[in-house]
Amino acid sequence: MSAVKYDLIVIGSGPSGQRAAVAASKMHKRVAVVESRSVVGGVCVNTGTIPSKTMREAVLHLSGYNYRSIYGINYRVKEKITMADLAFRVQAVIKTEVDVTEAQLSRNGIDVVHGVAHFIDPHQVLVEGPQAETTLEADRIIIAVGTRPATSPKVPINGRTVINSDQILGLDSLPHSLVVVGGGVIGVEYACMFAVLGVRVTLIEKRNRLLEFADQEIIEALSYHLRDARVTMRLGEEVESVEEPTAGTVVANLMSKKRVSGDALLYAVGRQGNVDDLNLAAAGLEADSRGRIAVDEHYQTKVEHIYAVGDVVGFPSLASVSMEQGRIASARAFDDKITGSNPSFYPYGIYTIPEISFIGKTEEQLTDEDVPYEVGMAYYREVARGQIRGDTTGRLKLIFHRDTRKVLGVHIIGEDASELVHIGQAVMTLGGTVDYFIDTVFNYPTLAECYKVAAFNGLGRLHRYQTE
Repeated sequence: MSAVKYDLIVIGSGPSGQRAAVAASKMHKRVAVVESRSVVGGVCVNTGTIPSKTMREAVLHLSGYNYRSIYGINYRVKEKITMADLAFRVQAVIKTEVDVTEAQLSRNGIDVVHGVAHFIDPHQVLVEGPQAETTLEADRIIIAVGTRPATSPKVPINGRTVINSDQILGLDSLPHSLVVVGGGVIGVEYACMFAVLGVRVTLIEKRNRLLEFADQEIIEALSYHLRDARVTMRLGEEVESVEEPTAGTVVANLMSKKRVSGDALLYAVGRQGNVDDLNLAAAGLEADSRGRIAVDEHYQTKVEHIYAVGDVVGFPSLASVSMEQGRIASARAFDDKITGSNPSFYPYGIYTIPEISFIGKTEEQLTDEDVPYEVGMAYYREVARGQIRGDTTGRLKLIFHRDTRKVLGVHIIGEDASELVHIGQAVMTLGGTVDYFIDTVFNYPTLAECYKVAAFNGLGRLHRYQTE
């Protein structure tokens, strides 16, 4: 069987693969995308980012969480919220996103081949489809296979009471109590959602603090909210084994000899690259113990014509960054002019409740680097929009250089944090100073005013120190 020839084969149709394929098609290249699922979109659309963020939106709406400070703690839009209520909204959004992705690939003339890809050699890929096998050949190949939830022999996933993040919406009913193992982004996001629904959540994390890469003050605020939602946090604890002593009861035995029980357990400790079926050795490649493929700054592997992008290359594993990686890899592969972005200005969005978003350096990083800085703080309750929205606990933290006054970091906790951060991102990317916020008029009433409040707060503190 002769191979079908292309300029580029992209393995995976998630954000990175989709963006890589479209970028190549814009350069008038013949492109094929190989997708192992029956639908396009990858983990992001089908089991990860889109479902979890949609579920969060459904949780906030149905629980009435955002308006409890106005209408009272017992305010709810729907009294008895079920998993079916959450799944209904999620499935509707997934279907739309799949349709949008299919339409984009189609109108750019990209062939989508469904099946599992295996390298035959560095230029040829065998695709085992549902009905037939196809051999594809290309001068250049981009691996964008994403990741799957990691497993542990200590935690036997059964898909019913012991689940991973891909299986959340498969729960028959909302548990009364939930044990979440893993205090990373995924574990904390789901812990927040279930807690808002009234589920008693116990969060187990072997490190001594949650989300160590984020600003400590912001994470302390999140921890306060978690405790306020009756989440029990077991930090510095590790799971030794998991058992199901009776039907419908799961017990996590900790190394410290504590026992934590619940109706269900969510295992959310890390993710693993989806490389098992690729036969990387035939392409002259290998992955590390976590299934990650090593790449250079242009996402080129050690095999010159093969690139890897997205979560399979590791940190930061953000859909937004994965898209950019796909674009850069395509441009590099075909020697197109690369207008690369600066990774130090990539924003982070963590969709906890309340959400967190940040860009730039944390106080801890600047302290370690001996950078003289000052902090300006604004609370949502200080601006009219915060009162109108009913979010009076949110805050925005502005960090700037004491001498040059350049903005070094923006850290936000509160609703719309992931939208609000982009104002700080623009100022930082253009090399702006804290004075920009003083001299700029923002719409009123908006949360964006927090930037002005924080700037006045920080400069007031700076001037006070300078005049003492």
